[in-house]
Amino acid sequence: MADARGISRRHMGLGAVALGGGLAFASLPADPAAAAAPTRGDGRPALRHGSAREAGLLPGPLKQLVADAEAFLQPSPRHPWYAGAVLLAGRGRTVALHKPIGMAVRYQAYDEETDTGVEFPPDRQIPMAEDTVFDLASVSKLFTSILAVQQIERGRIELEAPVASYLPDFGRAGKQDVTIRHLLTHTSGFRAWIPLYTAPTYEEKVQRVYDEALAGPPGTAYLYSDLNLISLQLVLEHVTGRRLDVLLREEITEPLGMRRTRYNPPASWKPKIAATEDARRPWSGLDRGLVWGEVHDENAYSLGGVAGHAGVFSDAWDLAVLARTLLDGGMCGRKRILRPESVELMFTDFNTAFPGDEHGLGFELYQHWYMGAMATPRTAGHTGFTGTALVLDPTTDSFLVVLGNSVHPVRSWRSGSAPRVAAANQLARAVPVRPARGRTAWFSGMASAATATLALPALDTSSGVARLSCALWWDTEPKADVLVLESSADGGTTWEPVPFTTRRPGGAAEAHPTGTATGWSGRVWHDLTAELPAAPGLVVRWRYTTDRLYVGRGAYVDGLRVEKGRRRLFDEARPADAARLRAEGWSRETG
Repeated sequence: MADARGISRRHMGLGAVALGGGLAFASLPADPAAAAAPTRGDGRPALRHGSAREAGLLPGPLKQLVADAEAFLQPSPRHPWYAGAVLLAGRGRTVALHKPIGMAVRYQAYDEETDTGVEFPPDRQIPMAEDTVFDLASVSKLFTSILAVQQIERGRIELEAPVASYLPDFGRAGKQDVTIRHLLTHTSGFRAWIPLYTAPTYEEKVQRVYDEALAGPPGTAYLYSDLNLISLQLVLEHVTGRRLDVLLREEITEPLGMRRTRYNPPASWKPKIAATEDARRPWSGLDRGLVWGEVHDENAYSLGGVAGHAGVFSDAWDLAVLARTLLDGGMCGRKRILRPESVELMFTDFNTAFPGDEHGLGFELYQHWYMGAMATPRTAGHTGFTGTALVLDPTTDSFLVVLGNSVHPVRSWRSGSAPRVAAANQLARAVPVRPARGRTAWFSGMASAATATLALPALDTSSGVARLSCALWWDTEPKADVLVLESSADGGTTWEPVPFTTRRPGGAAEAHPTGTATGWSGRVWHDLTAELPAAPGLVVRWRYTTDRLYVGRGAYVDGLRVEKGRRRLFDEARPADAARLRAEGWSRETG
């Protein structure tokens, strides 16, 4: 089921060549295992359980991650967001958090008259476990995308080739110009969804895809559509001569040892699978009763459970193995499933023409609506309608898996993506920011719908040029959350922005003429300088303002100093001066 809802195009590496705004792979080995020198190909296990400290994470935010997740087991605001979930968070090769909460199976039915769930007897309810298997829903699209990129490496598919060059019937109804890249980046022009399950046979469902007209010309808009990945499935099966479930097993899950990841899990798995929905009309397209152990998505179910857009079942650990493999450039131990430059392409924004809809090959990028403060221009991930999410942040080498059964007992009980955002915020918070110059730095916090200020004492800047300097680190939701340097010459009645300049290590100076910083700064410290207005009692402050929706990792300030000539009017390194700073919402934090 369609799940609603920067970095510019980067250098593509050794194996890819830019061609007229598109991309084509240069000659690559037919076998990805024969590719260039392996990254981390030392044969060690890809993952291990360990402490937060061993992962280079702060333990406090990870504890809060669990507490936040457990809050969504309660009415939020009217019904629980999920009956239960499995949470997994890690950094490097260490899984520092692997926690089941709530119930995998709780309800046997949904009572629409009372809007309540009919619970199983207590002895038939099943708690979540670390290895509970979930219907991934649209997270399945990532597997289809990886399989497609593998075939691009092997020369069986070309990224810029028309889909109709592989499937001539696909070119009907004006689709002759849709390319493989359009399918992978949701820019084909397909509408979001059509009810394929109403067609009586598999062949007729395929014909409906071929006969479907586009909502707009290819490449002119971003429109998320299940039909893109269903079409890609048809291409993959045509060029390889293998079904998608066979490709998944032979090309991804077996090489990576992902033993709990597959289409159509056997009946013996059912006690370890999280239940989904009491599927009945009118809220479902099909009358199926409690869906448990079979794919929830109606179209995937009607396609025999094997579909490019949905149908994969997996558990948190297997998804962490996949995450680690991609963060390691496509290699797990001694097994390689992708070349590093192919992974780079999957994490590269092809949708620069559609700001806010950043998308690599299969992966969504920089989406605060579920990535929360983990979102960066290179953060990649996907969500699933059943309540699932996978997020990878190459910048901090961290990964997050949130698997919830949020359509159990019915899809209308949950809305939005608050549990995913809360978990991502806490994992981002768990990655420490080392102070630039001492043992502590000022931190703005990460509260939404908030204003935090950090003010210097009144200073006499009336004679000569006074210059403020400090180290600055910021990562905010672009445009929505803003850090402002401002000054007041009338005791705080009115404030004016103070233009400043920043320079990152090894980089050029960047002017901030409006006195503001917002968005992504690379998560590195920048040196800041600003000339201050002349006034006998000038107050200078940092003001950090967030909106009510999403936040970034926040802002840090360290080593504040104001000099006039050789005279220091203020120096945070002097205890007496530091004591005169006025902080509202800001706090001192160690790295």
